[in-house]
Formats: sequence, structure tokens, C-alpha cells
Amino acid sequence: MHIAKVFEDDGAQTVRLPKDFRFEATEVRIRRHGAAMILEPLSQNWAWLTPLIGSVDADFEAAAVEQPTEQDH
Repeated sequence: MHIAKVFEDDGAQTVRLPKDFRFEATEVRIRRHGAAMILEPLSQNWAWLTPLIGSVDADFEAAAVEQPTEQDH
């Protein structure tokens, strides 16, 4: 079993991962599963979706990453 250290810094919590558990990503998704917290690297492309629904076209990718413009109220 591997153990990681947990640190508190300015109200944020940091977990120092052992070398064998480091991510190659710059961001991770976090979710709870019962008492466990699961960290998963965020994909930088849509390759993960292909096994689930098949390939996506350029229009789908563009719509999915498009950021809405700010509206005046």
C-alpha cells in the first residue's frame, strides 16, 4: 500500500503523490465514490469518447469547446 502526505496551505489542501502515481496531465477531474476520492487526468482531446460513441466530427468538437460570450444585462 502506498501512502501520500496531505498538507494545508492558505485554506487549500495539497496531496503530495508518490513518484509512481504522478500525472502526465496539468489538470485532473475529482469525484467522490463512497468514502474514496478519485482523481482522473483531464483528456486534452476527444480520443476517450471514441470507444463509447464512435468518432466525433469537427463541428461537434468546435461546439463542445466553444466558450459562450458574455451578455450585457
